[in-house]
Amino acid sequence: MPQSLAKIITHIIFSTKNRTPFLSKEIRPQLYSYMAGILMAGILDKCNSKAILIGGVEDHVHILCLLSKNLAPCKIIEEVKKGSSKWIKPHAANLAKFQWQNGYGIFSVRQSNVEVVQKYIAQQEDHHRKISFQDEFRGFLKKYGLEYDERYVWD
Repeated sequence: MPQSLAKIITHIIFSTKNRTPFLSKEIRPQLYSYMAGILMAGILDKCNSKAILIGGVEDHVHILCLLSKNLAPCKIIEEVKKGSSKWIKPHAANLAKFQWQNGYGIFSVRQSNVEVVQKYIAQQEDHHRKISFQDEFRGFLKKYGLEYDERYVWD
């Protein structure tokens, strides 16, 4: 076969450093657009990765996307975090010390589950009235059977 074809759908989750509630309702739509590439040549676009949906709440982000077949997932996430951090800091005085946590979670999504994940991401505000980010993330780790050491998950 002369062509390399791939469809890699992932759900990426990461929080702000120490889960500080930096992401106000006002800044989130612009941030997500910048991450996706809707406002301009955004970060995921530059990484040849297509955002399906980005959402979250004050202290974390969920990204549902098609990952590039040409870049390692860790490189794409590094670019998203680095670029969005640089973008957000000058938007308000309280964002000058903005940081993302060091780690992240990335989970594979079947094509048949894309709509379910989209709905989940779209309902983050309601979801987090009932559950903390930490409990949500632990749930993903358990669902995907990932072993982890609690001491190294949070920062």
